[in-house]
Parts: sequence; structure tokens; C-alpha cells
Amino acid sequence: MPDPESLTSLKSEFLQAEIDPLGAQLFALRDRHGNDLQWCGDPSVWKGRAPILFPIVGTLAANQYRLNGDTYRLPRHGFARDRLFTLVEQTPARALFRLRWDKDTFEAYPFRFELDLAFDLEGPALSIVASVKNLETENALPASFGFHPALSWPLPYGQSRDGHAINFEMDEPAPIRRVDAEGLLLPAAFPTPVTGRKLALRDELFRNDAIIFDRIASRSLRYGAQTGPQLEVRFPDTPYLGIWTKPGAGFICIEPWHGHCDPEEFSGDFRTKPGIFLVPPGATKHCRMSIALCGPSADAPD
Repeated sequence: MPDPESLTSLKSEFLQAEIDPLGAQLFALRDRHGNDLQWCGDPSVWKGRAPILFPIVGTLAANQYRLNGDTYRLPRHGFARDRLFTLVEQTPARALFRLRWDKDTFEAYPFRFELDLAFDLEGPALSIVASVKNLETENALPASFGFHPALSWPLPYGQSRDGHAINFEMDEPAPIRRVDAEGLLLPAAFPTPVTGRKLALRDELFRNDAIIFDRIASRSLRYGAQTGPQLEVRFPDTPYLGIWTKPGAGFICIEPWHGHCDPEEFSGDFRTKPGIFLVPPGATKHCRMSIALCGPSADAPD
């Protein structure tokens, strides 16, 4: 657990948020009554709360990648979630955190970069903007980025866990993808568990790890029970979506990604890895998501 004094607190008339500079992780999200909308990070189940995934999403085969004939190592989801970010800007409702390359990151990921995470509370919505800036002068920067927020399941409004669902903005008939025991993307596609626009949440969906939507049509979704407040998640810039929990746990992760784990059969250069984006020299790539409290939040019980 971090020192409470190290957390950065934000507040609007509807929401309260805390951010941990270690990993620039959203540490807590609560409604105005203090009800927790986010997982508590119980280390006996899963210590994460909302880790930032950079410069990869998911797992590399043998935790290695190849670049220009050389081999480098990166842990699952990269290193950003374990690095201390610098708080460079703060107001009562906004905070900006920054991670810059150093000699340690350069050994594992030989690029000069700057990663900013901006958190803004406005009314009932928290917006998060990730900005990946390429500080190289000649070479494009290959990277992936992902959000990984763990939302309370059930939400704290008196409805049963098995009554919760995800309702997508659009119909989602496309097949989904799964990972193998090593966390690599299986080549086969699987029938979608979404009926029309609705994904009824149940533990057995996650017995084999995450559900991966690599042909997602929606750019937003609603999560919650049929009655009571819900959370609206928007992800305008990310072409992939992961949904995951540990069966029986008190959270559901709704994860907008720009990238994913290595496919089982992939052995090429890192720049050609499926899901990688390339940031030109001096340019910046933005990935955005937001979480908004919708419904009768003003009357939500304590």
C-alpha cells in the first residue's frame, strides 16, 4: 500500500479520484457519497487497481522481442506500471503525470520517449488521456498502450453480482479471441458471448483468462445492473478491448487497448508485431478513455 500522502486527490461535484504516482495508476474512484466504484487492490486476489500498460500490452513469447536482429526482454504489460511518474501539473480536478526514458528503460526498450497521463474530473466523468511522445530524431517509435481499470463487481448500489452486464454501443457479432496457457494469442477465433449488444457477466466466461475483442465495433459501453447507477466507459482511440476478471473476484476489468499479446505464431521484428503503432520522430500518439457515472447518482445510497 502506498503512503496516503503520496496519492494525488481530485474531486468534482459527483466523483472523487486518487492517483498513485507509482505507475500513474488510478488508485481509487468513488462517487460523491464515498461509494467505491473501483476494486480495492486486495493482494491476496489481485494487487492491481488500474495499471498502465506500456510499451507492450500482454505477454511476449518467452518475455522477449526482436528488434534489428537484437533480442530484448520485457515483462508482461511492460515496465510503466512499475515506474515512478513525476507529477508535473495539479489543480483540484486535474493532474498530469510524466514518465521519461532513462538508462534502465533504454536497456529494455531502446527508444527515447515521454509518456504523459492526464487525469481530469468534470462533473460525473473522469477522463484519462495517455500521450506517447517520440523523442527520437530519426527513428519511428514502435509501441503498444493499454488501460486496465478494475471496476467494482458488483457496483455499490445494492444489486446482485449476477445481475450485472455490459451493454455495448453497437451490436458485436464478430468472434472473440483467447490466449493460451502462456498468455499468447491463439490463432483460432471463438463465438462471441455477446447477444446483440449485451454481455451478461458470469465467472465461467473468464475460466480461460480474458475475452479479447479484436474487431470491436463500439466506441463506448455501459456497465452495471439493470436498475440503479451504471458506469459508461468510452474508448475513442483504441481498436481492441479486453474484459477480464479472476473468477469469483470483486472486480471486472474493462480494458481499452492499442495492441495485444504476441500471437502464438509470431516471430518477426517488433515493428511488425500485430497491434504495434509507430510514432514518427518528434510526434505524439494519444489514447483516451473515460469513465462516467450515469443514472440516479445523486440519490445513490451510502
